[in-house]
Amino acid sequence: MKDERVYNCEKELTLAVIGGKWKMIILWHLGKAGTKRFGELKALIPDITQKMLVNQLRELEGDRIVHREVYAVVPPKVEYSLTEYGQTLIPVLDLMYEWGKTYRATVLGGQATIRPAAPAP
Repeated sequence: MKDERVYNCEKELTLAVIGGKWKMIILWHLGKAGTKRFGELKALIPDITQKMLVNQLRELEGDRIVHREVYAVVPPKVEYSLTEYGQTLIPVLDLMYEWGKTYRATVLGGQATIRPAAPAP
């Protein structure tokens, strides 16, 4: 599968794959809490719309970062998990988390409001 998009550098490519408002949050939950069903992800990210969650998961699946497993049962059961390559993003997200925590404390003096994480279902 050849990607027809053109990027200025590898950093731009990385941001194209994981950038946006929701993708890193989705990846964080799948990386830290493991395999989740759609409804579980939706509960963990209450501000995301169902349509946006579907779109972001499809894009991450298309980029081979997220695996979608469909079970042939009634009612339908679909689970999402990180691919092996998707797992390699977790250290990057950990570093971004630590950077943001330090930036908030030192540069912003703790003034940025951080919403508490949703409890695991």
